[in-house]
Amino acid sequence: MELSVCTTDADYGAWRAIRIAVVPGERCDTVAELRAQESSSRLLLLAVMDGTVVGSGLADRSELAGGGFVDPQVHPEFRRRGVGSVLLRALAEHCTGLGLPVVRAHVDDEESLAFAAHFGFVEMDREIEQVRVVGDERPPAAPPAGVQVVTLSERPERWAACFERFGREVLADFAAYTPLEISAEQWNTSWPGDPMFLALHEGEVIGCAGLFRDTDRPERAENALTAVSREWRGRGIASHLKRRTLQWAAANGVGEVYTWTQAGNAPMLRLNEHLGYVTGHTSITVSRALPLVT
Repeated sequence: MELSVCTTDADYGAWRAIRIAVVPGERCDTVAELRAQESSSRLLLLAVMDGTVVGSGLADRSELAGGGFVDPQVHPEFRRRGVGSVLLRALAEHCTGLGLPVVRAHVDDEESLAFAAHFGFVEMDREIEQVRVVGDERPPAAPPAGVQVVTLSERPERWAACFERFGREVLADFAAYTPLEISAEQWNTSWPGDPMFLALHEGEVIGCAGLFRDTDRPERAENALTAVSREWRGRGIASHLKRRTLQWAAANGVGEVYTWTQAGNAPMLRLNEHLGYVTGHTSITVSRALPLVT
């Protein structure tokens, strides 16, 4: 088996094929989106055995402060042959080379959790998947007086402009076990959905909600960031914006929407339940110190 770094569009396509085979129920970034995320800290690997791509991996700085993130994936037909171990060691070594003290990963089944535990990872947090079947969606109640709702495509300049005030505030309020560390560039390139609905008051963004449509399964979409600034919470803005996304989904051939929410974010979990979402899978965040010596 050999490991190679993704450099060409064909490499990225092979990387996506493994990711889709391993996690068929989640949206996978397109080749163009993967290209847009390239950076000096980011590493995408392919594991090749006898000319066949059998696994893939990703390593980068984590969106959670103070650590790295790794995601080794092995095609189901080639598991239990040591592929995952080789990938994990290479990805962890990359994070060590970045000078990071800890590395994190997500696992969503008992076998993956046991694999992580073998390498010294321990559970730190959980995220809950919630799924909503899209039907004949009723229009949302009107937003509070003085609040205007527009799409990002109508006011594209608003997203970058809202990072310092709105973005930093809502990111700081994530119910994660350690703070998020998101740059303005990441906010601009990876966080806005399409569509993205923005709630504006006196021209400033005070709330947002949107969708990431699955290009491989266009009948499905993932919720983008749903957030409201602190002073406007509890006034129905999040519900209004999320109903807007469901209306858009119904009008554009999307039959199912899903979202991931931190287990500690009880208000958002309750809102989703109120809007008809049902609980799906659980993703476990695991972490361990670097270097990986096991």
